[in-house]
Amino acid sequence: MNHHLVREKRIDITRLSNGLTVATEQMPEIATATLGVWVGTGSRHEMAHEHGLSHLIEHMAFKGTKRRLARQIAEDIENVGGDINAATSVEYTSYTARVLGENVDVAIDVLGDILTNSLFASVELAREKGVILQEYAAVEDTPDDLIYDAFMETAYPGQPIGRPILGTPETIRSFDEATIRAFLAREYAPGKMVLAAAGDVDHARIVEAAERHFGAMPAVGIREPEPGLYLGGERRISRKLEQANLVLGLPGLSFKDPGYYATHLFAHILGGGLTSRLWHEVRETRGLAYSIDAFHWPFSDCGLFGVGAGTAGNDVAELMDVTFQCMRKATEGIAEIEMVRAKAQMKVALLTALETPGGRIERVARQLLSWGRIIPSNEIVLKVDALTADQVREAGHRLLQGAPTLAAIGPIKGLPSLDRIAAGLQD
Repeated sequence: MNHHLVREKRIDITRLSNGLTVATEQMPEIATATLGVWVGTGSRHEMAHEHGLSHLIEHMAFKGTKRRLARQIAEDIENVGGDINAATSVEYTSYTARVLGENVDVAIDVLGDILTNSLFASVELAREKGVILQEYAAVEDTPDDLIYDAFMETAYPGQPIGRPILGTPETIRSFDEATIRAFLAREYAPGKMVLAAAGDVDHARIVEAAERHFGAMPAVGIREPEPGLYLGGERRISRKLEQANLVLGLPGLSFKDPGYYATHLFAHILGGGLTSRLWHEVRETRGLAYSIDAFHWPFSDCGLFGVGAGTAGNDVAELMDVTFQCMRKATEGIAEIEMVRAKAQMKVALLTALETPGGRIERVARQLLSWGRIIPSNEIVLKVDALTADQVREAGHRLLQGAPTLAAIGPIKGLPSLDRIAAGLQD
Protein backbone atom coordinates (compact mmCIF):
# COMPACT_ATOMS: atom_id res chain seq x y z
CA MET A 1 0.00 0.00 0.00
CA ASN A 2 1.40 3.39 -1.00
CA HIS A 3 1.18 5.41 2.20
CA HIS A 4 3.67 7.87 0.72
CA LEU A 5 1.31 9.08 -2.02
CA VAL A 6 0.83 12.81 -1.64
CA ARG A 7 -2.35 14.81 -1.86
CA GLU A 8 -1.80 17.43 -4.52
CA LYS A 9 -2.42 21.04 -3.66
CA ARG A 10 -4.63 23.08 -5.95
CA ILE A 11 -2.80 24.69 -8.83
CA ASP A 12 -4.58 27.54 -10.61
CA ILE A 13 -3.64 28.16 -14.24
CA THR A 14 -4.47 31.13 -16.47
CA ARG A 15 -3.23 31.80 -19.99
CA LEU A 16 -2.81 35.42 -21.06
CA SER A 17 -3.99 36.51 -24.50
CA ASN A 18 -0.41 36.56 -25.81
CA GLY A 19 0.16 32.93 -24.73
CA LEU A 20 2.09 33.40 -21.47
CA THR A 21 0.92 30.92 -18.81
CA VAL A 22 0.46 31.88 -15.16
CA ALA A 23 0.36 29.06 -12.61
CA THR A 24 0.05 29.51 -8.84
CA GLU A 25 -0.06 27.17 -5.88
CA GLN A 26 -1.23 28.54 -2.56
CA MET A 27 0.55 27.04 0.44
CA PRO A 28 -1.12 28.41 3.60
CA GLU A 29 1.65 27.10 5.86
CA ILE A 30 4.25 29.21 4.03
CA ALA A 31 4.79 32.92 4.82
CA THR A 32 7.03 33.57 1.81
CA ALA A 33 6.35 33.56 -1.91
CA THR A 34 8.65 32.07 -4.52
CA LEU A 35 8.10 33.21 -8.09
CA GLY A 36 9.82 32.47 -11.33
CA VAL A 37 9.59 32.91 -15.06
CA TRP A 38 10.66 29.86 -17.06
CA VAL A 39 11.39 30.28 -20.74
CA GLY A 40 11.43 27.18 -22.94
CA THR A 41 14.68 28.33 -24.49
CA GLY A 42 18.21 27.26 -23.66
CA SER A 43 21.55 26.65 -25.29
CA ARG A 44 20.18 24.18 -27.85
CA HIS A 45 18.01 26.93 -29.35
CA GLU A 46 21.06 28.97 -30.38
CA MET A 47 22.40 29.19 -33.91
CA ALA A 48 26.14 28.64 -34.38
CA HIS A 49 27.01 32.35 -34.17
CA GLU A 50 24.83 32.63 -31.03
CA HIS A 51 26.67 29.94 -29.06
CA GLY A 52 26.63 31.06 -25.42
CA LEU A 53 24.06 33.81 -25.94
CA SER A 54 21.35 32.32 -23.67
CA HIS A 55 23.81 32.33 -20.78
CA LEU A 56 24.97 35.88 -21.50
CA ILE A 57 21.36 37.13 -21.63
CA GLU A 58 20.68 35.51 -18.25
CA HIS A 59 23.64 37.46 -16.83
CA MET A 60 22.67 40.72 -18.53
CA ALA A 61 19.14 40.61 -17.09
CA PHE A 62 20.57 41.99 -13.84
CA LYS A 63 22.70 44.73 -15.40
CA GLY A 64 20.20 47.53 -15.79
CA THR A 65 16.82 48.38 -17.30
CA LYS A 66 15.03 51.50 -18.49
CA ARG A 67 13.81 51.98 -14.90
CA ARG A 68 16.61 50.56 -12.77
CA LEU A 69 20.37 50.62 -12.58
CA ALA A 70 22.06 47.29 -11.91
CA ARG A 71 22.42 48.00 -8.18
CA GLN A 72 18.79 49.06 -7.91
CA ILE A 73 17.63 45.66 -9.19
CA ALA A 74 19.39 43.95 -6.28
CA GLU A 75 18.40 46.66 -3.80
CA ASP A 76 14.69 46.52 -4.61
CA ILE A 77 14.64 42.79 -3.90
CA GLU A 78 16.99 42.78 -0.90
CA ASN A 79 15.34 45.83 0.70
CA VAL A 80 12.31 43.61 1.31
CA GLY A 81 14.47 40.69 2.49
CA GLY A 82 14.26 38.79 -0.78
CA ASP A 83 16.71 37.19 -3.15
CA ILE A 84 16.80 36.82 -6.92
CA ASN A 85 18.61 34.43 -9.23
CA ALA A 86 18.67 33.02 -12.73
CA ALA A 87 19.94 29.88 -14.48
CA THR A 88 20.51 28.60 -18.01
CA SER A 89 20.29 24.97 -19.10
CA VAL A 90 20.14 23.11 -22.40
CA GLU A 91 16.40 23.58 -22.85
CA TYR A 92 15.32 26.24 -20.33
CA THR A 93 16.24 29.60 -18.86
CA SER A 94 14.75 30.64 -15.53
CA TYR A 95 14.53 33.83 -13.51
CA THR A 96 13.39 33.41 -9.91
CA ALA A 97 12.79 35.50 -6.79
CA ARG A 98 11.72 34.79 -3.22
CA VAL A 99 10.09 37.38 -0.98
CA LEU A 100 7.56 37.66 1.82
CA GLY A 101 4.02 37.11 0.61
CA GLU A 102 3.21 40.78 1.16
CA ASN A 103 5.95 41.75 -1.33
CA VAL A 104 4.85 39.64 -4.29
CA ASP A 105 4.20 42.77 -6.34
CA VAL A 106 7.80 43.88 -5.86
CA ALA A 107 9.13 40.55 -7.12
CA ILE A 108 6.91 40.50 -10.21
CA ASP A 109 7.73 44.12 -10.95
CA VAL A 110 11.47 43.35 -10.90
CA LEU A 111 11.10 40.12 -12.92
CA GLY A 112 8.94 41.89 -15.48
CA ASP A 113 11.38 44.78 -15.67
CA ILE A 114 14.48 42.67 -16.29
CA LEU A 115 12.71 40.50 -18.88
CA THR A 116 11.06 43.27 -20.90
CA ASN A 117 13.10 46.45 -20.28
CA SER A 118 16.77 45.45 -20.05
CA LEU A 119 19.08 47.95 -21.75
CA PHE A 120 22.17 45.86 -22.59
CA ALA A 121 24.35 48.94 -22.25
CA SER A 122 27.72 48.59 -23.94
CA VAL A 123 29.70 49.24 -20.74
CA GLU A 124 27.76 46.59 -18.80
CA LEU A 125 27.92 44.19 -21.74
CA ALA A 126 31.70 44.48 -21.96
CA ARG A 127 32.05 43.96 -18.22
CA GLU A 128 29.80 40.89 -18.18
CA LYS A 129 31.62 39.36 -21.13
CA GLY A 130 34.76 39.60 -19.02
CA VAL A 131 33.02 37.84 -16.13
CA ILE A 132 31.86 34.99 -18.39
CA LEU A 133 35.31 34.64 -19.93
CA GLN A 134 36.63 34.16 -16.38
CA GLU A 135 33.91 31.56 -15.83
CA TYR A 136 34.98 29.83 -19.06
CA ALA A 137 38.62 29.82 -17.91
CA ALA A 138 37.59 28.34 -14.56
CA VAL A 139 35.92 25.41 -16.34
CA GLU A 140 39.00 24.86 -18.50
CA ASP A 141 41.05 24.63 -15.30
CA THR A 142 38.62 22.18 -13.64
CA PRO A 143 38.96 18.73 -15.24
CA ASP A 144 35.88 17.23 -13.60
CA ASP A 145 33.76 20.04 -15.10
CA LEU A 146 35.50 20.20 -18.46
CA ILE A 147 35.10 16.47 -19.05
CA TYR A 148 31.31 16.65 -19.05
CA ASP A 149 31.34 19.46 -21.62
CA ALA A 150 33.63 17.31 -23.76
CA PHE A 151 31.30 14.36 -23.22
CA MET A 152 28.24 16.23 -24.52
CA GLU A 153 30.15 17.60 -27.50
CA THR A 154 31.33 14.11 -28.41
CA ALA A 155 27.94 12.46 -28.03
CA TYR A 156 26.23 15.15 -30.15
CA PRO A 157 29.03 16.51 -32.37
CA GLY A 158 28.39 19.67 -34.37
CA GLN A 159 24.93 20.12 -32.86
CA PRO A 160 23.45 22.86 -30.62
CA ILE A 161 22.45 20.34 -27.95
CA GLY A 162 26.05 19.20 -27.62
CA ARG A 163 27.64 22.63 -27.29
CA PRO A 164 28.76 23.89 -23.85
CA ILE A 165 26.31 26.37 -22.35
CA LEU A 166 28.98 29.02 -21.73
CA GLY A 167 29.95 29.41 -25.38
CA THR A 168 33.51 29.99 -26.59
CA PRO A 169 35.78 33.01 -26.10
CA GLU A 170 35.24 33.89 -29.78
CA THR A 171 31.45 33.83 -29.66
CA ILE A 172 31.27 35.51 -26.24
CA ARG A 173 33.40 38.43 -27.47
CA SER A 174 31.32 38.78 -30.66
CA PHE A 175 27.95 39.44 -29.03
CA ASP A 176 26.42 42.91 -29.25
CA GLU A 177 23.08 44.48 -28.39
CA ALA A 178 21.61 43.80 -31.83
CA THR A 179 22.40 40.08 -31.57
CA ILE A 180 20.84 39.91 -28.12
CA ARG A 181 17.65 41.70 -29.14
CA ALA A 182 17.22 39.57 -32.25
CA PHE A 183 17.52 36.40 -30.14
CA LEU A 184 15.04 37.67 -27.55
CA ALA A 185 12.52 38.65 -30.23
CA ARG A 186 12.76 35.18 -31.75
CA GLU A 187 13.09 32.95 -28.69
CA TYR A 188 11.47 34.69 -25.71
CA ALA A 189 7.98 33.97 -27.05
CA PRO A 190 5.15 34.30 -24.48
CA GLY A 191 3.75 31.03 -25.81
CA LYS A 192 6.73 29.21 -24.28
CA MET A 193 6.97 31.19 -21.05
CA VAL A 194 5.48 30.24 -17.68
CA LEU A 195 5.21 32.51 -14.66
CA ALA A 196 4.87 30.17 -11.69
CA ALA A 197 4.41 31.14 -8.04
CA ALA A 198 3.97 29.17 -4.83
CA GLY A 199 3.61 29.93 -1.14
CA ASP A 200 1.74 32.93 0.20
CA VAL A 201 0.26 33.92 -3.14
CA ASP A 202 -3.13 34.89 -4.56
CA HIS A 203 -3.83 33.75 -8.11
CA ALA A 204 -5.94 36.72 -9.19
CA ARG A 205 -3.32 39.13 -7.88
CA ILE A 206 -0.51 37.30 -9.71
CA VAL A 207 -2.48 37.21 -12.97
CA GLU A 208 -3.23 40.93 -12.76
CA ALA A 209 0.44 41.73 -12.18
CA ALA A 210 1.51 39.36 -14.97
CA GLU A 211 -0.86 41.09 -17.38
CA ARG A 212 0.54 44.46 -16.36
CA HIS A 213 4.20 43.49 -16.76
CA PHE A 214 4.12 40.84 -19.50
CA GLY A 215 0.82 41.36 -21.32
CA ALA A 216 2.32 43.73 -23.89
CA MET A 217 4.86 41.18 -25.09
CA PRO A 218 3.93 40.30 -28.68
CA ALA A 219 2.78 36.77 -29.46
CA VAL A 220 5.28 35.22 -31.86
CA GLY A 221 5.61 31.83 -33.50
CA ILE A 222 7.52 29.16 -31.63
CA ARG A 223 10.63 27.87 -33.37
CA GLU A 224 11.50 24.23 -32.69
CA PRO A 225 15.18 23.51 -32.03
CA GLU A 226 17.31 21.27 -34.20
CA PRO A 227 16.59 17.64 -33.22
CA GLY A 228 19.30 15.96 -31.17
CA LEU A 229 21.02 13.14 -33.03
CA TYR A 230 23.26 10.96 -30.86
CA LEU A 231 26.37 9.85 -32.76
CA GLY A 232 28.96 8.97 -30.13
CA GLY A 233 32.72 8.79 -30.51
CA GLU A 234 35.66 9.70 -28.32
CA ARG A 235 37.65 12.65 -27.07
CA ARG A 236 40.90 12.07 -25.23
CA ILE A 237 42.66 15.00 -23.59
CA SER A 238 46.08 14.02 -22.29
CA ARG A 239 47.20 16.28 -19.43
CA LYS A 240 49.69 16.05 -16.59
CA LEU A 241 47.19 15.63 -13.77
CA GLU A 242 47.12 13.51 -10.63
CA GLN A 243 43.90 11.82 -11.70
CA ALA A 244 42.19 10.72 -14.88
CA ASN A 245 38.57 11.83 -15.23
CA LEU A 246 36.48 9.52 -17.40
CA VAL A 247 32.92 9.54 -18.71
CA LEU A 248 31.56 6.58 -20.65
CA GLY A 249 28.18 7.09 -22.30
CA LEU A 250 25.47 5.56 -24.45
CA PRO A 251 22.33 6.91 -26.12
CA GLY A 252 19.54 7.37 -23.57
CA LEU A 253 15.87 8.29 -23.86
CA SER A 254 13.73 11.41 -23.93
CA PHE A 255 11.63 12.06 -20.82
CA LYS A 256 8.65 11.59 -23.15
CA ASP A 257 9.70 8.06 -24.13
CA PRO A 258 7.61 5.26 -22.55
CA GLY A 259 10.84 3.54 -21.50
CA TYR A 260 12.18 6.56 -19.62
CA TYR A 261 11.39 5.36 -16.08
CA ALA A 262 12.85 1.90 -16.64
CA THR A 263 16.04 3.45 -18.02
CA HIS A 264 16.25 5.85 -15.10
CA LEU A 265 15.82 2.97 -12.66
CA PHE A 266 18.58 1.02 -14.40
CA ALA A 267 20.92 3.98 -13.83
CA HIS A 268 20.00 4.00 -10.12
CA ILE A 269 20.69 0.30 -9.73
CA LEU A 270 23.97 0.53 -11.60
CA GLY A 271 25.41 3.63 -9.95
CA GLY A 272 22.87 5.65 -7.98
CA GLY A 273 24.02 5.33 -4.39
CA LEU A 274 26.32 3.76 -1.81
CA THR A 275 24.73 0.34 -2.34
CA SER A 276 24.75 0.51 -6.15
CA ARG A 277 26.69 -2.08 -8.14
CA LEU A 278 29.36 0.27 -9.40
CA TRP A 279 29.95 1.92 -6.04
CA HIS A 280 30.22 -1.43 -4.28
CA GLU A 281 32.56 -3.00 -6.83
CA VAL A 282 34.68 -0.02 -7.87
CA ARG A 283 34.93 1.95 -4.63
CA GLU A 284 34.35 -0.50 -1.77
CA THR A 285 35.74 -3.77 -3.15
CA ARG A 286 38.61 -2.63 -5.37
CA GLY A 287 39.36 0.94 -4.24
CA LEU A 288 39.71 2.15 -7.82
CA ALA A 289 37.94 5.49 -7.41
CA TYR A 290 36.89 7.95 -4.73
CA SER A 291 33.46 8.10 -6.33
CA ILE A 292 31.66 6.69 -9.34
CA ASP A 293 28.11 7.22 -10.50
CA ALA A 294 25.73 6.40 -13.32
CA PHE A 295 23.31 8.98 -14.68
CA HIS A 296 20.55 9.39 -17.24
CA TRP A 297 20.02 12.87 -18.69
CA PRO A 298 16.69 13.08 -20.54
CA PHE A 299 15.83 15.87 -22.96
CA SER A 300 12.62 16.59 -24.85
CA ASP A 301 13.56 14.47 -27.88
CA CYS A 302 16.59 12.38 -26.87
CA GLY A 303 18.68 11.41 -23.88
CA LEU A 304 22.13 10.46 -22.67
CA PHE A 305 23.14 7.68 -20.30
CA GLY A 306 26.58 7.59 -18.75
CA VAL A 307 29.01 6.57 -16.03
CA GLY A 308 31.48 9.07 -14.60
CA ALA A 309 34.51 8.49 -12.37
CA GLY A 310 38.00 9.67 -11.52
CA THR A 311 40.91 7.33 -10.96
CA ALA A 312 44.70 7.06 -11.02
CA GLY A 313 46.32 6.73 -14.43
CA ASN A 314 47.55 3.22 -13.62
CA ASP A 315 44.00 2.09 -12.83
CA VAL A 316 42.07 3.34 -15.87
CA ALA A 317 42.12 0.02 -17.72
CA GLU A 318 40.93 -1.98 -14.70
CA LEU A 319 38.26 0.62 -13.93
CA MET A 320 36.88 0.31 -17.45
CA ASP A 321 36.88 -3.48 -17.31
CA VAL A 322 35.04 -3.51 -13.99
CA THR A 323 32.52 -0.99 -15.32
CA PHE A 324 31.85 -3.19 -18.38
CA GLN A 325 31.31 -6.20 -16.13
CA CYS A 326 28.88 -4.36 -13.85
CA MET A 327 26.90 -3.01 -16.78
CA ARG A 328 26.64 -6.40 -18.49
CA LYS A 329 25.68 -8.25 -15.30
CA ALA A 330 22.93 -5.72 -14.59
CA THR A 331 21.33 -6.64 -17.92
CA GLU A 332 21.41 -10.34 -17.01
CA GLY A 333 19.52 -10.17 -13.75
CA ILE A 334 18.34 -7.71 -11.12
CA ALA A 335 17.46 -8.74 -7.57
CA GLU A 336 14.15 -7.75 -6.01
CA ILE A 337 15.89 -5.85 -3.20
CA GLU A 338 17.67 -3.74 -5.83
CA MET A 339 14.32 -2.88 -7.39
CA VAL A 340 12.79 -1.96 -4.03
CA ARG A 341 15.78 0.19 -3.12
CA ALA A 342 16.02 1.99 -6.48
CA LYS A 343 12.28 2.69 -6.57
CA ALA A 344 12.45 4.15 -3.08
CA GLN A 345 15.42 6.35 -4.10
CA MET A 346 13.52 7.68 -7.13
CA LYS A 347 10.39 8.40 -5.11
CA VAL A 348 12.30 10.16 -2.36
CA ALA A 349 14.04 12.35 -4.95
CA LEU A 350 10.70 13.18 -6.59
CA LEU A 351 8.80 13.91 -3.39
CA THR A 352 11.65 15.80 -1.71
CA ALA A 353 11.63 18.27 -4.60
CA LEU A 354 8.02 19.10 -3.72
CA GLU A 355 8.80 20.08 -0.15
CA THR A 356 9.86 23.63 -1.01
CA PRO A 357 8.02 26.34 -2.96
CA GLY A 358 11.03 26.61 -5.27
CA GLY A 359 10.90 22.92 -6.10
CA ARG A 360 7.16 23.09 -6.68
CA ILE A 361 7.25 26.01 -9.11
CA GLU A 362 10.10 24.45 -11.08
CA ARG A 363 8.08 21.25 -11.48
CA VAL A 364 4.97 23.18 -12.53
CA ALA A 365 6.81 25.35 -15.05
CA ARG A 366 8.76 22.51 -16.65
CA GLN A 367 5.72 20.27 -16.94
CA LEU A 368 3.57 22.98 -18.46
CA LEU A 369 6.29 23.78 -20.99
CA SER A 370 6.94 20.13 -21.81
CA TRP A 371 3.53 18.50 -21.51
CA GLY A 372 1.02 21.33 -21.41
CA ARG A 373 -0.35 19.94 -18.14
CA ILE A 374 0.61 19.27 -14.54
CA ILE A 375 1.49 15.62 -13.99
CA PRO A 376 0.27 14.50 -10.54
CA SER A 377 3.05 13.08 -8.39
CA ASN A 378 0.95 10.00 -7.73
CA GLU A 379 0.84 9.30 -11.47
CA ILE A 380 4.63 9.23 -11.58
CA VAL A 381 4.96 7.18 -8.40
CA LEU A 382 2.51 4.58 -9.71
CA LYS A 383 4.50 4.28 -12.96
CA VAL A 384 7.69 3.71 -10.97
CA ASP A 385 6.01 1.17 -8.69
CA ALA A 386 4.65 -0.75 -11.69
CA LEU A 387 8.10 -1.41 -13.17
CA THR A 388 9.37 -4.99 -13.12
CA ALA A 389 12.92 -6.27 -12.89
CA ASP A 390 12.63 -7.67 -16.41
CA GLN A 391 11.60 -4.26 -17.80
CA VAL A 392 14.57 -2.56 -16.14
CA ARG A 393 16.95 -5.29 -17.25
CA GLU A 394 15.69 -4.98 -20.82
CA ALA A 395 16.09 -1.20 -20.65
CA GLY A 396 19.73 -1.74 -19.73
CA HIS A 397 20.16 -4.28 -22.51
CA ARG A 398 18.86 -1.75 -25.05
CA LEU A 399 21.27 0.86 -23.73
CA LEU A 400 24.26 -1.39 -24.22
CA GLN A 401 23.40 -1.91 -27.89
CA GLY A 402 24.16 1.74 -28.64
CA ALA A 403 27.42 3.19 -29.90
CA PRO A 404 29.60 4.33 -26.98
CA THR A 405 30.86 7.81 -26.20
CA LEU A 406 34.11 8.24 -24.30
CA ALA A 407 35.50 11.46 -22.87
CA ALA A 408 38.72 11.32 -20.86
CA ILE A 409 41.22 13.81 -19.47
CA GLY A 410 44.46 13.39 -17.56
CA PRO A 411 46.91 10.45 -17.51
CA ILE A 412 44.91 8.22 -19.88
CA LYS A 413 47.49 6.17 -21.81
CA GLY A 414 46.07 2.96 -20.36
CA LEU A 415 42.58 3.52 -21.74
CA PRO A 416 41.40 0.86 -24.20
CA SER A 417 40.45 1.81 -27.75
CA LEU A 418 36.88 2.79 -28.53
CA ASP A 419 36.45 -0.47 -30.47
CA ARG A 420 37.59 -2.41 -27.41
CA ILE A 421 35.16 -0.45 -25.27
CA ALA A 422 32.30 -1.25 -27.63
CA ALA A 423 33.26 -4.91 -27.55
CA GLY A 424 33.56 -4.86 -23.75
CA LEU A 425 29.95 -3.74 -23.46
CA GLN A 426 28.86 -6.73 -25.56
CA ASP A 427 31.12 -9.55 -24.27
